[in-house]
Amino acid sequence: MSARQVEKKQAIWRLYFVFMVILSLLSIIAWKVLDLQIINNETLQIQGDARTVRNDEIAAHRGNILDRNGQPLAISTPVQSLVLNPKEILQYPEQWDQLAAAMLTIDVNPEVLHNRIQENTSREFMFVKRRIPPLEADQVLQYGFNGVWAEEEYKRYYPLGEVAVHVVGMANSDEVGQEGIELAYDDWLEGTPGSKQVLKDRNGAIISEVRINEVAEPGNDLVLSIDSQIQFLAYKALKEEVTRRYANAGTAVVLNVETGEILAMVSQPSFNPNNRANLSQQLDGLKNRAIAESLEPGSTVKTFTVTAALETGLFDTESIIDTGPGYIRIDRSTIRDPVNYGESTLQRILSKSSQVGATRIALEMGQEPMLDILKRVGFGQSLGTGFPGESAGLLVNHNRWSNSEIATLAYGYGFQVSPLQLAQAYMVYANGGIFKPVSLLKVEDSDEVLGVRVISEELTASVTQMLEAVVTPGGGGTGTRAYIPTHRVAGKTGTAWFYDVQGGGYDDENYISLFAGFAPVSDPKIVTVVTIHEPQGEEYGGGQVAAPVFANITAGALRILNVPPDIISNASENLSLNEFNSTGRRASLARSSGGGQ
Repeated sequence: MSARQVEKKQAIWRLYFVFMVILSLLSIIAWKVLDLQIINNETLQIQGDARTVRNDEIAAHRGNILDRNGQPLAISTPVQSLVLNPKEILQYPEQWDQLAAAMLTIDVNPEVLHNRIQENTSREFMFVKRRIPPLEADQVLQYGFNGVWAEEEYKRYYPLGEVAVHVVGMANSDEVGQEGIELAYDDWLEGTPGSKQVLKDRNGAIISEVRINEVAEPGNDLVLSIDSQIQFLAYKALKEEVTRRYANAGTAVVLNVETGEILAMVSQPSFNPNNRANLSQQLDGLKNRAIAESLEPGSTVKTFTVTAALETGLFDTESIIDTGPGYIRIDRSTIRDPVNYGESTLQRILSKSSQVGATRIALEMGQEPMLDILKRVGFGQSLGTGFPGESAGLLVNHNRWSNSEIATLAYGYGFQVSPLQLAQAYMVYANGGIFKPVSLLKVEDSDEVLGVRVISEELTASVTQMLEAVVTPGGGGTGTRAYIPTHRVAGKTGTAWFYDVQGGGYDDENYISLFAGFAPVSDPKIVTVVTIHEPQGEEYGGGQVAAPVFANITAGALRILNVPPDIISNASENLSLNEFNSTGRRASLARSSGGGQ
């Protein structure tokens, strides 16, 4: 065979080889197409779904917080959160100018957003602005930007704002409880998110829902004992007085005598949880001082001192205590009254809030009867409300007691209580000697509220009569500004020196003004306690500063609760509450060494 023939034969074989290779490749491709399209077509379906079908979370509705009458205190409203895909946004630079202009309409800085996108180029999900009204989100979504869409969420809203924030607290942007009831009952209120499979277009917008994987379970509603009307009334009255007196802080508590329910609990300063722009600068406004802060109760404790004295049998309602010459020296201290009250009964000692009288009583009976009664009415013990930061106060029990320590115990120094504890203690007298727990949740059946008798009914009645004399006009008591023309009131004033923690001692230029009492005396319905911290000006006594607030709150609460009057007015008593308070404020309270009034 010639060389030419050999070369021709090799060329033919090479052609056949190339043809066979091409045919083999075509066969492989055909087989693969056949496999994907017909035999195993699920693979392409899965790959396609991976690019268009997503599992989205279904936001769960957080439970509502309601007042005792069903009025909302905290609700979750549906909102939208703007989201973008940094990866996809960068693929469409031509839309940036219009997108930047749209962002300005919802107060989003385009430069800041652009920097965030550049820092997250590998991500496919980034929040632009969370929890905004749907109309606001539509200002951006209407342009159909590539890689921009909205997700449905919920936003917590507080209808009473600053009025109830100290009780309700607040949840963060993810609807997780951070303060107050929102935190205490977070597990009860929070819902369980669900899941759904959705079909989305290239812009991330949902085309259709494929199926629900898991249904979202909403949180449980919570009904509080708070009455919104009384809460608002108490807040307004307290804020006005704190502002008028240029005071540093203040609290007010209103209790339902029958059930121990907290009808109102307010504090100053406050904070609007619906506007958190300056939250870091207003943290002091979140503190519920009525339940989380302890203070020395001052002369409001003399009620318990007199009770202990009567229980010992060493004193009775007719006993005479010589308070002359208006002061008493104990150890290295001198305890003074504003004036020399001379020989006084227990009622007069309460009415005039005599430091000397309380001291002589305490020294004669010793500290044990005092400590016993203070423990029985709940001081030094947890309230059991479950509220975050709840204070149990501080009730000391020294191994050895000096005379000065016994004396100060009798007029409200040397131990600490919260305003809510003080209200609970006074509720014992309103209940005829029965101690009851307090509650922040609505009590459905008052018969289920069990009380414990801690003071005899007869003794309670005697002390209540003395407390009414403190308030009754014309009786010379320190609490006449707490008088209500329509309802009989029993209560006690208190003025305590402010303890300067940083300075490590008492500040004899600043005081805490207190008033604790209940009404109506004939059939007590509510207990109210008011504290004003560091009022400025010439008037600082509990009878001058806190008592008028007590009268304002208590009178209003009795009207809201439709409690009938138990005073029949005559011509000499037919004086409006405002007229009475305005004339009463003209009087000036003489300063005493212990701030006893």
